[in-house]
Amino acid sequence: MADQPLHVAMISWFGIGHFTPNLYVANKLAGRGHRVSFFVPKKAILKVKHLNHHPDLISFIPINVPHVDGLPPGAETTNDVPFSSHPLLMKAMDLTEPFIEASLRDLKPHLIFYDYQHWLPQITRRLGIKAIIYFLTGPAILGYMMRKPLDNGDKTVDPDTELMVPPPGFPPTAIRLKLFEAKKLKQSTADMEGEGAGVSFQRRMATCFSECDAMVFKAFREIEGPYLDFLERRMGKKIFSIGPVLPNPPPNATLEERWAKWLASFSPKSVIYCSFGSECVLSKHQFQELILGLELTGMPFLAALRPPVGAETVESALPEGFDERVKGRGIVHGGWVQQLLMLNHPNVGCFLSHCGSGSMTEALCSEPLMVFIPNAGDQLINSKILCGDQKVAVEVERRDEDGVFTREGVCKAVKMVMDSESEIGQTIRSNHKKLRQILLAPGLEDAYLDEFIHTVRSMLI
Repeated sequence: MADQPLHVAMISWFGIGHFTPNLYVANKLAGRGHRVSFFVPKKAILKVKHLNHHPDLISFIPINVPHVDGLPPGAETTNDVPFSSHPLLMKAMDLTEPFIEASLRDLKPHLIFYDYQHWLPQITRRLGIKAIIYFLTGPAILGYMMRKPLDNGDKTVDPDTELMVPPPGFPPTAIRLKLFEAKKLKQSTADMEGEGAGVSFQRRMATCFSECDAMVFKAFREIEGPYLDFLERRMGKKIFSIGPVLPNPPPNATLEERWAKWLASFSPKSVIYCSFGSECVLSKHQFQELILGLELTGMPFLAALRPPVGAETVESALPEGFDERVKGRGIVHGGWVQQLLMLNHPNVGCFLSHCGSGSMTEALCSEPLMVFIPNAGDQLINSKILCGDQKVAVEVERRDEDGVFTREGVCKAVKMVMDSESEIGQTIRSNHKKLRQILLAPGLEDAYLDEFIHTVRSMLI
């Protein structure tokens, strides 16, 4: 196996936010001559095939997603159903098990990346394929959630209160959650426990952890090394990082003309870019507070957001008179934006996001200053690490009792990082610049990939 190209299969949870990071890895591997077989629901291939930069080496394997009662006809991904229906979609994903097994038997890959498919390691063990669970989240969130009462069902400790602080033995950190954040963290798991999933999410993931051959994280050891080491001790598994896995823009990629032209009308580092990813849907009240906060800054801004709960379009959810008040300097856009190219535009000076894993990585490796409004799950921990431990960003304040943020809070946080004269602004700028230089050091990403490929080959001997 010393110089033989690898054949890697990939399957993930049926969400665009999971397909795309896996495709970034696929492109990195294919760029080194390795072959990738990528399982994707049939219609979803049309949404991601433009991200395949090596069609000669990356093949999409279409999945016909079985119908499950309660799901709309033809539903394939999380974009097709409300969040409350995700457990049913997970059941549909589990019903693809016979097809996946038959396909793997024919394809004969060396290894497969997976995430929520708890049944997969039993298949791969029979077929002599290595099963590697690939986490899009950082290791800190998994280590944070691994505590005795959650593991053994002990009910003597209130899990909401307990989740406010790290578990025993956790690396030294500034992570301290408010009660509403601890409840959100618990709810992130509970949301996948709904009726119809077939197996509890906690049991599903416990099986994935215990049965896998190795665990891989999309993470920086330079930031998250102590959490990787903590997990390796706790899990007794080989755990390693594959690095930042930044997407490579297609050759000669340029920012869409309408955005390039609009951005060109402003001065360098003056524009706020706001995006909450492909999955996050805000309530109408919080959606309006967010964009009214952007208006309140007096700065130019582009907010790329999904329509809020109950709204068909972002336009229908705008506050009265908003369009007229921000005309010429503010845009709320409901479609897709070339985020990496946007972050690398010289006139974008601030990135306001939910601190999801992908956005966090892209933000750390770009120049715009960072402001976070974490919404759920790993976002809550990511934000605490970057704002508290690393001091490279600012988190928008929320009310203690319910976690609601205000337009004034949004405005305050943005102005805090954009003010180059303030002590906080200077600290954020300095720390971000230093960390960015470390993460973009020549050869860093190649070193991560070299180590990953070397480790995989040693597993195959």
